[in-house]
Amino acid sequence: MIYLRSVQMNITPGAYPFNCPSLWHLKEMTFSAPVTILVGENGSGKSTFLEALARKLRLPAIGSADAAQDASLDAVAPLCNRMKTVFSVRPKYGFFLRAEDFFGYTRRIAGMQKQFLDDLARVEQEYRHKSAFTQEQARMAYADSLAALYRDHGIDPDARSHGESFIHLFQSRIRPGGLYLLDEPEAPLSPTRQLALIALLLERAKDAQFILATHSPFLMAYPGAEIWSMDTTPAAQCSYDALDSVTLTRDFLNHPDRYIRQLQLP
Repeated sequence: MIYLRSVQMNITPGAYPFNCPSLWHLKEMTFSAPVTILVGENGSGKSTFLEALARKLRLPAIGSADAAQDASLDAVAPLCNRMKTVFSVRPKYGFFLRAEDFFGYTRRIAGMQKQFLDDLARVEQEYRHKSAFTQEQARMAYADSLAALYRDHGIDPDARSHGESFIHLFQSRIRPGGLYLLDEPEAPLSPTRQLALIALLLERAKDAQFILATHSPFLMAYPGAEIWSMDTTPAAQCSYDALDSVTLTRDFLNHPDRYIRQLQLP
């Protein structure tokens, strides 16, 4: 499903966030597939673009404040202000995820679960001499909130590996009718887990839209994805087989010894 049709802007060289050549003179980035992938070297502008777009769309952020209030995104506000978004239909849901925010997210969920358990223990102690009905009424709000956390995040998010928690997050939070911005979601994922993420995207892209920045040749291979290279001035669409990172990865896997020899000191 395609909700966001395009982002229009007019950027010329300047100080950050206008120092990314990929964004210079980029009049419009269009989205004609349910999955759009931004690729490019570090510093090419992938994250800068996604952060500004998340702020423009006022998306909830995983692991921090909502994008509109997140102080770490203040630097991209000038780029956000240059963006004009064009929708076919407004999405009902969505979020913005940076892989580095995920540790804070799991810590926050674990802290919330502990607080609800402590509150339940306190209520049960305070109301132990009351009727069963009164006890149930007193504990209901905390019990319902705790049940919702268990349903969405599991009983102990810290008991899972980072990659397992990451996949569980996608499974529980990606809903039909949503627009999701993912910045390097492969960071905590093994190759097997990256394939699991592709499978999840294949299932959910029928009624949701994804825009993601990645260095992973696995994710870049998503069937039917629209790929934008941020290594050109301005950014432009390209094919999977034309990507330098794909060519390099293939060649390295076929000839690892040759590459390692070249990296070794004389």
